[in-house]
Amino acid sequence: MARDYRKLTVFQLADDLAMGVYGATRTFPNEEKFGLTSQMRRAAVSIAANIVEGSFRDSERDYVHFLEISLGSCAEVGYMLDLARRLGYLAPEACAKLAETQNHCARGLAALLRARRRAQ
Repeated sequence: MARDYRKLTVFQLADDLAMGVYGATRTFPNEEKFGLTSQMRRAAVSIAANIVEGSFRDSERDYVHFLEISLGSCAEVGYMLDLARRLGYLAPEACAKLAETQNHCARGLAALLRARRRAQ
């Protein structure tokens, strides 16, 4: 029973966040290529990827599990955005814009998780 993840606002937010993180990390120092750059990109992509993977799981329990992983990755991105700002890799304005998308995504995932848990 595949769910159409493309109809979820939270998926669209996660995809926007991943695109934004990729764009923002292009300007990070070269020595961060295998550090913060890679970690931020991985975590940002993980949010949307786990929504997609969970959408194709048969059980509601599995779907919820993948949404929980997405929410954890979203929290990771929030921390790394703040770290990148404090390290001077992201301008405060750019960080604020990405943090707003990350915050909306986290709230959306939390709401979706509450709804799906009630459905179990």
